[in-house]
Order: sequence, then structure tokens, then C-alpha cells
Amino acid sequence: MVAARPAAAQISASPPTVPAGPKLRLGMVLFDDFEVLDVYGPLSMFGALKDRVQITTIAEKAGTITTASGLSFVADVAFADAPQLDLVIIPGGMGTRREVNNAQFLSAIRHLAEVTPQVATVCTGAAVLAKTGWLDGKRATSNKMAWKWVTAQSAKVLWVPKARWVEDGKVTSSSGVSAGMDMALFLIAKRFGKETATWVANRAEYRWYDNPADDPYAAMNGLGA
Repeated sequence: MVAARPAAAQISASPPTVPAGPKLRLGMVLFDDFEVLDVYGPLSMFGALKDRVQITTIAEKAGTITTASGLSFVADVAFADAPQLDLVIIPGGMGTRREVNNAQFLSAIRHLAEVTPQVATVCTGAAVLAKTGWLDGKRATSNKMAWKWVTAQSAKVLWVPKARWVEDGKVTSSSGVSAGMDMALFLIAKRFGKETATWVANRAEYRWYDNPADDPYAAMNGLGA
């Protein structure tokens, strides 16, 4: 008989211990034709810390929202009923092409950006925030395949072409789609510590690109080496 071997080390089922405190109140903006991974990638990362994070989905109207993939999801509350938040995330997707011309939507986004301590955008969500004027004079990045369209929404933004994500004051913007998960882990590290962010990434079996300058997609899209 073969002697039983000790169990190999495994990733803990529980996150590292962090000082007690109030939950992080996270608001995720939804709109028709949003990109699924822009939303549920970051939410999967934050959702791993469900005892420390409270998530609310927000849209022009509460109820069913249809994604760019044709899937249906539900917004918890309308903009008018949004609770006080610590962090709001604005995703991208083909729906941003419509929403940059939706004055009511833009007004709601600008208000959220003004009253929320921390603001983040994923992919072409930066175009929406730029169109509100709230990004004027701030450094930001976005999806490199959509770079020409995004940057056309405002010439007053200090666009950074080669970056996985960019932090400028209270706003953090990420490059395209999966970069939103890297940015989410960065934000988790800022709030709960890098050990916790690393635990979240490992739990998801996700290879975290934790260097914001690690952006091969800029060169692939003719935006610099």
C-alpha cells in the first residue's frame, strides 16, 4: 500500500484578514448594449469579498437591461434612487455610442462622478465620462481598438495611449474589456491591501497584470511601442 501523502498547500477559502470597517458601497452603471465582461469581470473580483463589499446596479430606469450579447440583466435602482456610494464604475460596450448623445444619461453620470469619492471606467466607458466634461484636464485611457472614437469625445482629456489602466486623483480608467479586471484588482489592493487582491485573483485563477504600463495592445493598434 502507498502511504497517504500530506495534502498540498491550497488557496484559502477565506480572504486575508483586514481591519474591520464599513462595507465598500460599489455602484455599477448599466445601459442597454453594455459589454458583459466590462461589468461582470470587475463585479466577480469585488464580489469575492461579499462580506466587505455591497454592490448596487444602477441605470436610467430600474429593471431589465439587455447587453451587447443579447443577454438580459436587472438594474437594481434608477439613477434618481441611487444610494450613497464609495465607488462607481462606468462600463463600455456598443451602447456607449448611443449614450454619449443622451443628455439625461450624461447628466446623471456627471452627478454620480461629482458626489462619489472614487470613480472608475472600463473600456469605452471613458468616452461617456469624457463627454460629460468631468474628465477635462485629467489623464485617462480606454480601449485601444476604439481609441479614435473615444478620444474624439473630448480633446480636453489628457489621453494616455499606452496603459493598462490610469489613475488620476479620484478617477481610474482602464483599457479594453479584460483590463477592467486588472483595474478592479488594483482598486481592491488600494482598499483592502495587495495580499487580498492577490487572493481574489488566485481564487478566480486569473493572471493579474498588476503593472499599469504593461499594455501590448497599444502597439497592436498603432498607438506606440
